[in-house]
Amino acid sequence: MRITRIETFLVPPRWLLCRVETDDGIVGWGEPVVEGRAETVRAAVGELSDLLLGEDPTPVEHHWQRLTKAAFYRGGPVLSSAVAGLDQALWDIAGKRLGVPVHQLLGGPVRDRVRVYGWVGGDDPAELADAVSARVESGLTAVKMNASGVMGRSATVREIDAIVDRLAQVREVLGPDRDVAVDFHGRFNAATARRVLPLLEPLRPMFAEEPLLPEYGHLLPDIVRCSPVPIATGERLYGRTDFLPALQAGIAVAQPDLSHAGGISEVRRIASLAETFDAVLAPHCPLGPVALAASLQIAFATPNFLIQEQSIGIHYNKDAELLDYVVDPGVFAFPDGNIHRTDAPGLGVEVDEDAVRRADRVGHRWRPPVWSHDDGSFAEW
Repeated sequence: MRITRIETFLVPPRWLLCRVETDDGIVGWGEPVVEGRAETVRAAVGELSDLLLGEDPTPVEHHWQRLTKAAFYRGGPVLSSAVAGLDQALWDIAGKRLGVPVHQLLGGPVRDRVRVYGWVGGDDPAELADAVSARVESGLTAVKMNASGVMGRSATVREIDAIVDRLAQVREVLGPDRDVAVDFHGRFNAATARRVLPLLEPLRPMFAEEPLLPEYGHLLPDIVRCSPVPIATGERLYGRTDFLPALQAGIAVAQPDLSHAGGISEVRRIASLAETFDAVLAPHCPLGPVALAASLQIAFATPNFLIQEQSIGIHYNKDAELLDYVVDPGVFAFPDGNIHRTDAPGLGVEVDEDAVRRADRVGHRWRPPVWSHDDGSFAEW
């Protein structure tokens, strides 16, 4: 078996998919993307493809090592995401060739279902409460919300009160039997994070995500020490060596992204590393169907897994939806707040290739918003 063709597809709303074809007809799919930099990652996939074309796809670990170490400049979001998508596709091929799901190749399942959560938007507390109610009606038992909208690095009293009020509204809708996570997006400085986190504890959030920007990771130990709320981070960390300082700082939840942190091969190692620090795994995934499918394979085989993010019905999926690109949307159904394990081979999802090719003809130029304060200074996204 040899790899004969590698293609990429720029599909709405903001994703990039890759297709790896072999000479015996087996096709693997991956999702290499940096949101807002999809064209850049597409170019990186094209460059890395030179290392795979004509090769036997079977030795996945060999290819991962070659893709990540065969050049002087390594790592970072673009290269790690390009590797991630190709790695997902190689695991997909391996599973399909053997007729087994990827989680069997990772040592077998440790659970039969994966709890999932969904994002809720809305700046006004009442609007936010309505969005949470809709998520609960869809079957979810957990949601994640922004701690705030645009704000200064050092929060005012009014802004701090608004953060607490927003979470209180959501907790009232969810009651004591469902969970909410709060995403800071690194919008606060360390001093504000230290002030806000203790105020959230009476509302019992599942975790507080990215209280600091990743470049201020050296301040994480102080944040963890002052916070009664479990601290989560990792969507902007791209490998084991990035996660080690965060785990040493005492984070409770590691959040690698299967489309950013080197794919299945690296995230399984990050999960094992996290387990040695008594931390749990909650993979980041506001992305498309292949990223979610890859994340689920990790979740089924990972003992220290907590919960899985997914973007079905997310408010910023405009022009297209995750389920538009799969043949059987039922594989991602969560009627009881869980996606149940199947024995479908590979990543466990059949991509609708015709839909993907049509969408690629439209493409997208999604870019993140550029936010600024009233005085013209830039705000953290």
